[in-house]
Amino acid sequence: MDSSAPSTRLLVASDPCPVIVSNEGSGSPLLLLGDHAGRAIPASLDRLGLTDEALDRHIAWDIGVAGLGRALSADLGSAFIRQAYSRLVIDCNRRPEAPGSIVMVSDGTVVPGNADLDDEARARRLAEIYQPYQAAIGDWLDANLARRPILVSLHSFTPSMNGKDRPWSLGVLHRGDSPFSDAVLGLLRDRMGEAVGDNEPYRMDSTDNTVPLQADPRGLDYLELEVRQDLLDNKKAEQAMSALLGPVLLQALAQVRPQPV
Repeated sequence: MDSSAPSTRLLVASDPCPVIVSNEGSGSPLLLLGDHAGRAIPASLDRLGLTDEALDRHIAWDIGVAGLGRALSADLGSAFIRQAYSRLVIDCNRRPEAPGSIVMVSDGTVVPGNADLDDEARARRLAEIYQPYQAAIGDWLDANLARRPILVSLHSFTPSMNGKDRPWSLGVLHRGDSPFSDAVLGLLRDRMGEAVGDNEPYRMDSTDNTVPLQADPRGLDYLELEVRQDLLDNKKAEQAMSALLGPVLLQALAQVRPQPV
């Protein structure tokens, strides 16, 4: 037996599956991802000691991404793989060994259920939440590798952080090595100007995990897209954002992969 494996289970039968997949058999090369789309907490963790108010905040999940991803999946005919559990349980867009993988404080809110975790407790979260999610992405990519998938990682950001307002409506995050990201950025700026941030409000860097982990070894292109959360605060807004983004993603795809005449 592997002595490093946790001896007891984190998830029980009443807990949701960590991975939710929409339109799995899609023929589209665009794979939509939602690293922070969920906010479920395993029953055994007793809500991590947090209030409803805290779990409604951006610290627990990327508000609106689940709805946006579902809408884009339907509009584009693309697969959408998303995480069901809150980033406060374990952050799937952080390397497991990184300090931000399981945080004790997020945007000023203490997370009691993350204090003083032992190695076994961390291993349970990794084995039952993080690893199944990343495995599902990898399996889908490998099964569809012949069509050269492009990862579209969907995120949302709070309009104000640390007392500073964020003027951007959207942000394209990249490392300067993505033709698809360049095409999307150009098309969005043609429509919206400086309301579209170039590596704003975050810069894609070594803290990001899913894109480097999944795209880089396979030589795949990617897009990490941020949407301001007040533009995704209800179903109608999610659908409107999908109606804006869907044609842009298709046009960018046509630019980087022109069809033979």
